[in-house]
Formats: sequence, structure tokens, C-alpha cells
Amino acid sequence: MFRIKKLDIFIAKQFGLLFAGTFFICQFVLMMQFLWRYVDELIGKGLSLDVLAKFFFYMGLMLVPQAIPLAILLSSLIAFGNLGESSELTAIKAAGISLMQAFRSLIVIALFITAGSYFFQNDIAPECHKKMAQLLVAMRQKSPELEIPEGVFYDGIPGCNLYVQKKDVGTGMLYGVMIYRMTNSFEDAAIILADSGRLQSTADKHHIVLTLHSGEWFENMKSQELAGNSNVPYRRETFMDKRIVLDYNDDLEVDDNVFAGDARGKSIDAIKEGLAKTRHAIDSVGMAVKRDMDRQYFSKYMPEKRDTVTGSRLAKAGNKAYDPDSVYSHLSAEEQRTVMAQTASEVRMAKDFLSFGGLMAKNGHQVVREHYLEWTNKFTTASLCLIFFFIGAPLGAIIRKGGLGVPVIISVFVFIVFYILDNTGFRMARIGDWPVWFAKGIAPTVLIPTAVFFTYKANKDSVVFNMDMYVDAFRKILGLRLQRRIAMKQVIIEEPDYASDKMRLQQVTEDVASYNQAHRLWLMPNIIKVFFVYVPDREIERIVLELDSVIEDLGNTRDKGVMKLLRQYPVVSIKAHTRPFDRRWMNIVAFVLFPVGIFLYLRMWRFRLRLLADLKKIHELNDAVIKRIEGMAVL
Repeated sequence: MFRIKKLDIFIAKQFGLLFAGTFFICQFVLMMQFLWRYVDELIGKGLSLDVLAKFFFYMGLMLVPQAIPLAILLSSLIAFGNLGESSELTAIKAAGISLMQAFRSLIVIALFITAGSYFFQNDIAPECHKKMAQLLVAMRQKSPELEIPEGVFYDGIPGCNLYVQKKDVGTGMLYGVMIYRMTNSFEDAAIILADSGRLQSTADKHHIVLTLHSGEWFENMKSQELAGNSNVPYRRETFMDKRIVLDYNDDLEVDDNVFAGDARGKSIDAIKEGLAKTRHAIDSVGMAVKRDMDRQYFSKYMPEKRDTVTGSRLAKAGNKAYDPDSVYSHLSAEEQRTVMAQTASEVRMAKDFLSFGGLMAKNGHQVVREHYLEWTNKFTTASLCLIFFFIGAPLGAIIRKGGLGVPVIISVFVFIVFYILDNTGFRMARIGDWPVWFAKGIAPTVLIPTAVFFTYKANKDSVVFNMDMYVDAFRKILGLRLQRRIAMKQVIIEEPDYASDKMRLQQVTEDVASYNQAHRLWLMPNIIKVFFVYVPDREIERIVLELDSVIEDLGNTRDKGVMKLLRQYPVVSIKAHTRPFDRRWMNIVAFVLFPVGIFLYLRMWRFRLRLLADLKKIHELNDAVIKRIEGMAVL
């Protein structure tokens, strides 16, 4: 049965105070980053204090779900780092309490925070995002001119999407303008193309005038009054100058319906409803395109009956099928040119109509992906609270460093890794290159095994961040030489046996000479012995073991000259010159992998040459140490 103990209360208090502090720090940092993005919307607009207060209030609430996981990561890391640095964590383990038992109170707290984060994102954050979006649009409209981006569709103007290929900031001219306008339905859509234009506000600040030059206007003329008439054509207008008046709202009030399709402003239930409506709209667009194409073109130029299965034309009853080429050949040259011009114009109109329908379907599919992304994001962001806890708390127990130094660096690094993975997945899923489940699952797939690894290592008291261990392993992999570390002892209990050490060094020198004569290390090694028939080099193992024993005994000396010579002895590798790996099957596999085998063979030859150089240096140092010992005996 779970019982609350004094230790649980103590750790919960430590964590709670740090969580409150780090949450406000993380919230402040995220708000500054968000504010930097929209600083242009605030400066020079003449906004009142109540509007600015609403902006910061909604901004703070919007960023709460992002600040909570980062605060948990940082606070748990600092909390257990402080416990480890003050040896309290050692005392806890000495009392027979495991690390997971010390975690249990914070695990319960993290679970409650995770649940609270989910409900906050589902109930409060969508409304805050909607209010924030309305406020931002109203703040943009407070400016005389809207900021129209280049190369992308801009939907900041209600009822239309505006595309500008290039703009001149100095003159305010827009070039390569394309506008899609929709009023009530897809059938009322209009496409406006213009070479250039200008966007200006009226003197009363109640409207925006869009002046266009040298363009065309395509519009579907179908409406509710003409619903029964199936032969209503499109309207096509070519103009040199055209002025379009758009509504302009200067009282910082925006209709809620403008953001009805934004998935970030919806709860789970609203997202489900939005998905159903969007799918129905996509199907409706497809059916409308098919119906209008049949009405405008197929029924006009192909009056014959069509097979419902194969789609092939069938002649009407009592009539023979006609050949269009033969009919065209009987026309006069003027009639042929007229027919070709009319046909080309109608083909262009059909192409534009199909392109518009394809764009609408593409936008619909993007809306579907955005809804799925937001649906998944509500769960993944909430689960980050628990994941970051199992990364921060074990890391704090391992590194045992409190304060805002090392924990902040580690927290920032972990958050950057998460942000890169999550943001990359979001962008790729948003444009449809990756499926949503894969894109939003990349970050948890990387972070969950990391959390499990750190928790396991912390529970086993493993030294994951022992830099000396990693440096030594790195040196061994690359074949770098290790340094011999011998320090002068302040207190010496037993003096070295200089006479015995002298005789042993002399014997080592003789053994080294015999070894060099017998093995001829400068020659290339035998490939068969290297990869298939391994014979351990017991002789060099014995020589190095004897030398290390002498160095260890002489390490108790008080003579600085001897100590200086001892530090110059190389650390001899006793296996690297014999074979690449300890296991025979690994050597065979390395030989089969042709490039790998050559690299390992040349690497082993390099170790043989280095061993030869080390033995020569040992010979010289032995003579120097012996002379030094003999000099000490004379004194």
C-alpha cells in the first residue's frame, strides 16, 4: 500500500519550489521568443494599454503547455542534482531506499501535471489561441497597409486568398498578383490575375482599396437564383485597371467565423467534427468539378449517350456517329481559325477551372493533416511532462550538480533536440511528405529510450558521465597513446627496494633485446595468424607486467629525478599488435569484409611498429633509471 513518508514530502517540497521558479523562467523565455516574432505588430500601431494587456495575457496562456515540460525537466534535474551534491542522495541510498522509491512522490506529481496539461490544451488553450489570432489580425488591420508576404498565399483578408510574386517595399507596388475569392460556396468562386497592384486604406479607415493593373477576372456565374439553369457560362473579364473594395475593421474586433477552420483553436471533439466537415467539403468540391465539367464541356461537345461503365461514346438512336476531323475539314479557313481560337480559349478556362479545383482539394487535404497534427500534439505535448521527468531526475542523480549551471546546459540541449525533431516532423507532415503518426512519433521515439537508459543507469549507480572513461575508450578506438600518470606521494610508508629494482630493470632490458631479436616487429604480420590462427603473445605480457611492477615500487621514491624518468615510460598495449578482436569469429568476419579487414590489418601493423618504438624507449629509460639509482647509492 502506498503511504506518504517524510522523505516523499521532503523531495516533493524541494521539487515544488524549484518547479514554480523554473516554470516562470521558462514562461518568460518563451514569451520573449514569441514577442520577438510579433514585435512588428506592436510597434508604431498606437495600441492602448488594455489591448497590450490582452496580448500578453493570451500569449502567456498559449505558452503554458510548452513551458510546463521544460520546467519539469529543469526542476527535476536541479532537485536531484542538489541532493547528490549535498550527499543527501547518498544518505538516502545508504538507508536502503532505492532511487525509484525516492522518485515515487515526484512520479505521482508528474502524472497529475501530465493530466492537467492535457485538459488545459483541450479546454483552455484552444480558446486562448482563437482570441490571440483575432487580436493579431485586428492589430494588423490597425496599420494603414497589410504586410503581404512574397511567394506564399496570404489569408489575412477575409473572404479571399492573395498571392504576390514580388513586392516593392519602397513604393508599395505588388507584382504578379493572384487572388482567389469565395463568398458563399465553391460555385461562387472567382479567380483574379493581375500584373501589378497596390493595397491602400481609405481615409475613413473603414475599407481597403486594392487597385489592380493589366489582368483578367474569371468567375463562376452560378448562383441560387440560377440553380435550375445548367447552361450558365463563366464570366471572363479583361481589364487594364480595376479597383476592389474590401471591408476594413478598425475597432480591433474580428468575427469568430474567420478562424473557424483553424485546428489550433479546437478541442478534441471540435477537431473530430471539423475533420468530418472537411472530408465532406473535399468530396463536394470533387463532385462540383465533375458536374460543371460535364455541363460546360461534355454535354456541349459530346451530345451522344455514354456507356456508364467504359465511358465510351454511343450514337443516338437513329443517328450515326460523326467524325470531328471530317466535320472540321469541311469548314472554311476563317471558320477553322475561329473554331481553333474558341476551342483554345475554352481549354484554357477548363484548365484554370481544374487547377482551381485541384487547389481547393489540396487545401482541404492540408486542413485534414493540420487537424490530425493538432489532435496528436495534444497527447504528445502532455506526455512530454512524464518523459522529461524521467530524463531530468536520473540525470540529476548521475551528474550530482545543482544550481543553474550544468542543469541549464543539459536542459537546453535536450529541449533543442526535441524541438528539432518535433518541428521537422511537423513541417514534413504539414506539407504531406510524411504521415502524421510518423512525424509526431519521431521525438518520443528518441526521447523515451533515452529516458529509460538514464533511469536504468541512475538506478544502477552507473557513471555515465565519467569523461575519463569516454576519453580512454576514444583513445583506444583510434589507437591514441595513453599517458602514464604517476604522482609524487606526500607520505611514503615503505621505501623502494632500489637494489632489487635495479636487477629487475636489467633483466627487463635483456628480455626486451631478446624479444626484438626473435619477433622482428618491423615486418608485416602474417595474415593467416592475424585473422584465423591466434596465438597470444605471452612473452610481451610477462615483460610489461614485470616492468609495471618495478615502476609501481619505484613510485614510492622521494627522488624527483627518478620520478621524472618514471613518468616518461610509455603505456604498452599488449594485445593490439596480435589481432584486431579477442573473439575469433569477429576476426573472420572482419577479414571477409574486405575494406574493414585491410584497415584493421594496417592498424595492427602500426601497433607493431609502435611496440617496437616503445621497447626501444623502455631500453633507454631502464639504462637512465639504473644510472640514477647507482648515483643515489654513491651519495
